Amino acid sequence: MSTIHLLLLLTSSGIAGSAADAPPDSPTRIGIVEGGRQLNGKVTYPGTRAESLLLNAHMVNATFADRHREYFDAEANADRHIAGLRFAFNGAEGDRVYYAERREITTPPAGPPSARSTSVTGDYFPPPESQGGWRKLEKPGDIPRLSGMDPAKLDELRQWLLKSDDRNFAAVVIRNGYIILEVERGNSAKTDSRRVASVSKAVCATVLAIASEQGRQGRTPRRMTFDDPAFDFIPWAQPLSDPRKAYITVKQLLNHTSGICPEATGAPNDGSWEYVLGQSGDARTARLAFDPGTACGYSTHALAHAALVCENVTGKPYDQFAVEALFKPLGIERWWFQYYEGGEKIGRHPSHGLGMPARDLARIAYCMMRGGRWGSQQVIPKWFVEETAAPTHGVTTPEMRWKLNPQVFSHGWELPARHRGESGRSGAGIPADARSKPGSGGQLIAFVPSLDLLITRQTGSSGQWEYEECLRRACAAVLSDKPDFEPEKAEKS
Repeated sequence: MSTIHLLLLLTSSGIAGSAADAPPDSPTRIGIVEGGRQLNGKVTYPGTRAESLLLNAHMVNATFADRHREYFDAEANADRHIAGLRFAFNGAEGDRVYYAERREITTPPAGPPSARSTSVTGDYFPPPESQGGWRKLEKPGDIPRLSGMDPAKLDELRQWLLKSDDRNFAAVVIRNGYIILEVERGNSAKTDSRRVASVSKAVCATVLAIASEQGRQGRTPRRMTFDDPAFDFIPWAQPLSDPRKAYITVKQLLNHTSGICPEATGAPNDGSWEYVLGQSGDARTARLAFDPGTACGYSTHALAHAALVCENVTGKPYDQFAVEALFKPLGIERWWFQYYEGGEKIGRHPSHGLGMPARDLARIAYCMMRGGRWGSQQVIPKWFVEETAAPTHGVTTPEMRWKLNPQVFSHGWELPARHRGESGRSGAGIPADARSKPGSGGQLIAFVPSLDLLITRQTGSSGQWEYEECLRRACAAVLSDKPDFEPEKAEKS
């Protein structure tokens, strides 16, 4: 909508100095002289304050006041304002809503230009760290206003993180696309790509979903769904060390119901590919612990199998495909992968294990929280994001090693709100839609779509940690009222 069209709206209200006073075919002229608005050289509403008489005048005021702001588009602003005007007021609440609308228009997005979306119609997506990275709030006054978080509770979370163990770590908390808390001790959230332990399981499942989707689109050498037999895509495992392996589905590799070498057996997680695939003579990897789909046994070995499935489906080593299909589209710049060696028959292949900085891990959680979208690209399949919100199996007996509620497990991701007290871990205070993946040593990736909140923590170490307590404290720091300024909304036309 052009400024002239806006003035015609004002003319219909009988403003003195209207467009009708201008000579034929001459442009309509608007101006500010000594603080007063003029139209074609005449004062509008002589003797009064125009902004108190006509709601539309707010658009004119914004046009003049913001004309030197390089990112300000007056026409888009006018269109958006007209489309969003609320003429029904409901006491104090209605007044608050209206003035929140005004604040949205006149408040500049926080952060340097490189940290803002380049499109006025898209959500915020951070550029790579080398180009500015995540936008960040550091002033206490900005945190409740722009992120809707309680600064005092965030400070309590900071202190809790520092006291929760003595490991070096880097942790970030992000809400509404802003880093609102970043705590580092020995590790850098930007550059330190130490191992993230079992967090890599969620990454592997996500990469496998992308491979499956590309296969459906005819973009990979082979087509694969999560319901397909997994060993149809692992030729290196033939002949099978246990005939029951033929019935394991890809999905069961990801949700710990495959029966492949659960950690409860005490078998080492790492070794040669012959060992992992059950061809080394070790009965713990050769024989399944239970019939596929009948029990739940947390298995690192199963995810190593999943990396081989990805390689066979895509025709590329797992690490290469993960970088091309997930890391680069999200602007992830730092990583490393774990490799297992094999003999002449199998050779050397990447496993699912990896390392990555906390800020780059956050991009994966952020993409999941945006329905798998990054900018205009659907990077992670939407069906995968939706399916991770619920268990992907029907097992109800406790997980074999930690006696966890098996309904915690989905496609590589976990549902922390489903933890029950008898396992020693509780999901109390965690929203039902939360997804997470903890890793030994206090590694964590977690996101809560209903709160637009995510957390990552990276240590590169091993051992236990209070994963749910960290997420619980972050959720508790969310203020009950929405922030006055909603950054995503402000970047849409």
